[in-house]
Amino acid sequence: MKLKPFAKTMGAITALVVLALSGTLIRSRLVHADDYDEHKDSRDERRADSDEARVRLGFAVAPVRLNLRGKNRELVGLGSYLVNVAASCNDCHSDGPQTQYAPGGNPFFGQPAITNPATYLGGGRDFGALIPGTPDIVSRNLTPDKTGLPEGGHTFPDFVKIMRTGADLDHLHPPCSATVTTDCLPPPFNGNLLQIMPWPNFKSLTDRDLAAIYEYLKAVPCVEGPPAPSVLHNDCQ
Repeated sequence: MKLKPFAKTMGAITALVVLALSGTLIRSRLVHADDYDEHKDSRDERRADSDEARVRLGFAVAPVRLNLRGKNRELVGLGSYLVNVAASCNDCHSDGPQTQYAPGGNPFFGQPAITNPATYLGGGRDFGALIPGTPDIVSRNLTPDKTGLPEGGHTFPDFVKIMRTGADLDHLHPPCSATVTTDCLPPPFNGNLLQIMPWPNFKSLTDRDLAAIYEYLKAVPCVEGPPAPSVLHNDCQ
C-alpha cells in the first residue's frame, strides 16, 4: 500500500534530475557558443591590430614623398608595406643596382639605405635574353603618369589582370609565328605572358592586397624614364 507514494516521489525526483541535466546541457551549449564568439572576436582584433601595424610600418618605410590627395590612406600604407617590405618591388623595378640607391646610401656597402627617388619603381632593369636571339626582358615603369594611374595609365582591372594572369598588356615580346619573326619569343615560351616577373606568386594575393598595392602606386611620384617611344617613358605633365 505504501509503494504508490514512493513511486510518485521517485518519479518527481527523476523529472527534476532530467530538467536539471537539460538545463546544464543548454547552458553548456550556450557557453561553448559564447566561447566561439569570443575567440572569433579575438581573431578579428588580432587581424585588425596586424593590419594597423603594417599600415604604420608602410608609411615609416616609404622611401619617397607620397601624394595622399584623394587616396585611401589605410590602403596606401598597407600597399607600401607590401611593395617595400614583403615584396621589395624596387629591387627589380628600378634601373639596376648602380642607380637603385642614392650616393652614400647603399646598404650593401655598409651605408644607411637611401633609395634613389629618381629611379624608384621607374623600371629599366635589364635581365638579358631568355635565350640567345630573343629580346631582353626589361622591368616596366610602375609609377603613375599624368592621369594619376600607375604603370603608365593602367586601370585597376588592368592591374588585377596582370597580377592574376601575368598578361603582358604592352605586348613587348609576342609569340613567334609565321608573320612575327623578330623581337618575339619561340615556344615553349609564351610571349603573351610576362617573363621573370613572379606573377605566379602574386596571383594568390587577396583582393584587398591588390587594391592596396594599386593605391600605393598611385601615390608615388611619377618617374619620367627614357624618352618616348620607349615603353618605360611616362608623361608626367
